[in-house]
Amino acid sequence: MNSTSHTILVISADSSAARGCIEELSVFGGRHRTVVVTSIEQAHTRFLRTRPSVVFLDESAIDLSLGFEALESAVAQLIDTAPVVVAAAPEKQSLLGFLIESGAVDFVARTGNFLPIVAGMLDRRVQISERMTGVIQFPSDELAGDFGEILRHEVNNPLTGILGNTELLLARRDGLPPGAVERLQTIAELAVRLRETVRRLSNAWDEHHEPVRPA
Repeated sequence: MNSTSHTILVISADSSAARGCIEELSVFGGRHRTVVVTSIEQAHTRFLRTRPSVVFLDESAIDLSLGFEALESAVAQLIDTAPVVVAAAPEKQSLLGFLIESGAVDFVARTGNFLPIVAGMLDRRVQISERMTGVIQFPSDELAGDFGEILRHEVNNPLTGILGNTELLLARRDGLPPGAVERLQTIAELAVRLRETVRRLSNAWDEHHEPVRPA
C-alpha cells in the first residue's frame, strides 16, 4: 500500500489548532492525507467513508460542560476504529490512564507549543500502520498448522525490541524523573504480559491444529 493512502483524521473545533496540526504534519513530507472534522458526530460519519490510520482528538471538540468523563467517553468510542492521539489539559491525563497504558492512546498536554509533539506522534502511528500492512494475514489451509509459530515470530520480535530498549533506559534510572521510571516499568510489565499471552495462544493453536504437510 502506498504511504499516501493513509489517512489522519483530525477532530478539532479550534480552527487554528487544526491548521497548525496540518502545517506541522507537512514537515514529514506528505506521507499521509489529512481530513478535518469539528465534532465526534462528524468523525463517525467520516468513518463510514474512510477508515483512518490514526485519529487526533483535540479537547476543543468535546463538550466539557458534560464533565471530564465526556473526554473518556469520546476516546472510548474512537479507539475501536484507530489509535488515538489526544491533546487535552494536563489534569485530564489521569482519566485515560488505562487506555494510555494499553497503547491505544497517546496523550499530549495541551499547553505551550504542543502541535509539533502531536504531529510527531501522528506520523509515528502512520509509520507503524505502514509496517503492519500485510504482515498479519489469515493463514491458508496449508499454513494453518504453522500459525502458532508465525504469531510468535511477528509479535515476539517487536516485543523483544520494546523490552530490550525499556531495560536499557531503566538501567539508567538514576538520571530519570520518578514519573518516567514508573512509565517504563509499566511498559515492561505490559510487554511481558503480552508475550505470555502470545505464548499461551500460540501453544493452544498448535495443540488443536496439526501442520498440514504435502504428501
